[in-house]
Amino acid sequence: MQVIETELLDCYIIEPDRFGDSRGYFSPFYINDKFKELGFQGVTQASRSKSSKGVLRGLHYQENPKCQAKIVEVIKGSAYDVVVDLRKDSKTYKKWIKVLLTEDNNRQLYVPRGFAHGYLSLEDDTIFQYLIDNDYAPELEGGIIYNDEEIGIDWETMFKENDILEPILSDKDLNRKSLKETKVDFRREA
Repeated sequence: MQVIETELLDCYIIEPDRFGDSRGYFSPFYINDKFKELGFQGVTQASRSKSSKGVLRGLHYQENPKCQAKIVEVIKGSAYDVVVDLRKDSKTYKKWIKVLLTEDNNRQLYVPRGFAHGYLSLEDDTIFQYLIDNDYAPELEGGIIYNDEEIGIDWETMFKENDILEPILSDKDLNRKSLKETKVDFRREA
């Protein structure tokens, strides 16, 4: 398993080992001890979502005391995964990255606690998988509007490069507030 640093503090691209031949491949995609070293507390929930091309989900987080870290990957199709560091004491606060996840590139993204997370599906029937390290608490569910001007995610380039005329968002995601309008208060050193 290879761990690759990103431009965001504590956020990593993971490339699990893959052993294959003409029959296919075998890949151990979750090794508890390896992920614990990164700060992941162990799998509490595993989920999948299926999306059409152009679906944009996010930007989501869960507030304290049930903040969540995630290991995400695409097991069918492709997506740009986008994360934003919302930890006020982090040197990468309000910075964002995008990572291309596909069923073929064998990449995962480790999203630490205190980050907002979202993704843009680049093809129909994309299946996105999440491993989450804390219980879901609907009363603590939060998010920010995907096109928050202060954060400045370059969605337009992603849309153009992938022939997406207009993103498809849920009503909840379309009506989220800006970061300035939220009360989110994540800290790296909690």
